[in-house]
Amino acid sequence: MTNSATAYKQPFSVLVVIYTLAGDVLLLERARHPGFWQSVTGSREGSESALATACREVGEETGLNYPPAALQDWHIENSFSLHPAWRHRYAPEVRHNTEQVFALALPERLPIRIAPAEHRASVWLPWREAAERCFSWSNRDAILLLEKQLAPQRTQST
Repeated sequence: MTNSATAYKQPFSVLVVIYTLAGDVLLLERARHPGFWQSVTGSREGSESALATACREVGEETGLNYPPAALQDWHIENSFSLHPAWRHRYAPEVRHNTEQVFALALPERLPIRIAPAEHRASVWLPWREAAERCFSWSNRDAILLLEKQLAPQRTQST
């Protein structure tokens, strides 16, 4: 990695909780950190919008391609200290990241094509179990919000 500012990740990312109307959540296991399970995440590239980042990351990390209108912006922004395992990817003075939360509701579980350089496995789990497995508090908290999201969606689909 060079020392130029363009070589570093931006301290702005997205979290995309992919879930089914039955309450199952997709989790991905980090390739270089076995046991670190998470939803789709990724940093903004260039000047793309948060929504564009979310769409790109869903496609790159799962092989699922959806238009921006399919994603739900939950209007949640988290700020947290960078995990030591990833701090080297950011400029030396950067210590915090801002994360915007999105969701993608699917009618059912779909086959996932992971990016092997980033993830080693994927799994669909009931939302409570998925929340417990996440290593990140912001990811866990977002998944726990599904309890309120799923009730109205289940009512509409019946």
